[in-house]
Amino acid sequence: MNVQLELLLHANEREKSFKEGVKAGIPTLLGYLSIGFAAGVVEQTAGLSILEIALLSILLYAGSAQFIFAGMISASHSFIAIIFTIFFVNLRHLLLSAALSPYFRHLTPVNNFLVGILLTDESFGVASGEAEGKSRLSLPWMHGLNVIAYLNWIAANVAGAFLGQWITSPTAYGLDFALTAMFIGLLVLQMASRKKVRKDVLVGGLAVVLVIVLGQLGAGSLAVILAAVLAAAVGGLSERWK
Repeated sequence: MNVQLELLLHANEREKSFKEGVKAGIPTLLGYLSIGFAAGVVEQTAGLSILEIALLSILLYAGSAQFIFAGMISASHSFIAIIFTIFFVNLRHLLLSAALSPYFRHLTPVNNFLVGILLTDESFGVASGEAEGKSRLSLPWMHGLNVIAYLNWIAANVAGAFLGQWITSPTAYGLDFALTAMFIGLLVLQMASRKKVRKDVLVGGLAVVLVIVLGQLGAGSLAVILAAVLAAAVGGLSERWK
């Protein structure tokens, strides 16, 4: 009976197209353009060439990690330190992938890899909204969402690298705060759509307190990740116990 019900649900879920995925990603493009441009400027002032910035955005493709990379290169940190720092900062992608994985159980490992390798915080947010009330997501739709973001990010970084030659002090224009501002905007939108502001604020406050406490205990870069996991776990358990 459960198998028949699942098959019926799948039949009622129309496979959305690549083009529809691109359209779904358009609202986030402005954020990618501004953050990508800021990243390109910061990377350029850190001494990277336009080619190096293009390769960084193609291969690393992570806003926070690229800002960190530029800052650590400027401060002459070792490559080992840079690699480990970026690795720990990007561990959150394991959480994002794990949250979306149930919606792609019908795909092959190769297709799952192609979805996961281009997954970002923003595409995760859009995909999470699309997944509401569904048991799976369309592969072409997800590729459309991911690819438009990826290409836009590369173009924005290169534009920032080129124009950054005339911007000698990114901090004077607040470009170093661009990534933080985007995440704040995404958080506010998610909270507004959930309509559980009080609970979200409490969980967010708990995460802040945990970051401070774990940082004092010497957790270092792991403090943010551990705080996010613990606060999310508390929020999830509270949903179950209500």
